[in-house]
Amino acid sequence: MNNLLIGYARCSTDKQDLQIQRETLTSLGVAADRIYCDHGLTGTKRDRPGLTQALAAVRGGDTLVVAKLDRLARSVPDARWIAEQLTERGVRLQIGASVYDPTDPMGKMFFNILATFAEFEADLIRLRTREGMKRAKAQGKLRGKQPKLSSMQYKELRRMYDSGDYAISDLAEMFRVSRATIYRSLERTPVSR
Repeated sequence: MNNLLIGYARCSTDKQDLQIQRETLTSLGVAADRIYCDHGLTGTKRDRPGLTQALAAVRGGDTLVVAKLDRLARSVPDARWIAEQLTERGVRLQIGASVYDPTDPMGKMFFNILATFAEFEADLIRLRTREGMKRAKAQGKLRGKQPKLSSMQYKELRRMYDSGDYAISDLAEMFRVSRATIYRSLERTPVSR
C-alpha cells in the first residue's frame, strides 16, 4: 500500500503544544493515526522516538509530511542524515504545501538550502536568548547560579587547607560540598597569610 502520507510533529519544551502542528498536518491530508510526535525534545537531539517511528513507517512512494522544516531538523548534518534516510527508501518530503523528491537534483538542492536556513534560524534564536539573558543580568533580574559557600566559608576553607591538617575529602565532608567544589573554591580564594 504505497503513497501514504506520514506526519511528524515536534516541540522543544513540555510547555509547548503540538495541537497547531497536528491540525496543519491533518489539513494537508495526513490521517490522525499516522502522525508521530516528539514532545519536549529539541531538534538537535538525534534520539527522537517519534521521528524514529515516522521514518520506520515510511516506505518507497510514501511522503513524510512536516508543518515546517525546523520541526524536522535543526542542523544541516541532521537534515542531511534525514534526507539520506528518505532518499534510500524513495520517500518524498513535504514541508507545508511544498512537496519534493530528495532523489531529484532540484529537490536535494532545495532541501540543503532549507536546512541551512533552519540552522541559521536556530542560531539566531540562541543569539537572541543570550542577548536577553545578558540584558536581564544587567538589570539585576538574572543573578546566575549562587555560590555554594559564603565568603566567610571561603576564607575558612582556605585557612584550613593552607594549615596542611586537612585533606580535600575532609574539607568536602566538613563543608558538605563535593571535592570539585573544594578545588574550585581554592582556585578562586587567595592563599591565606
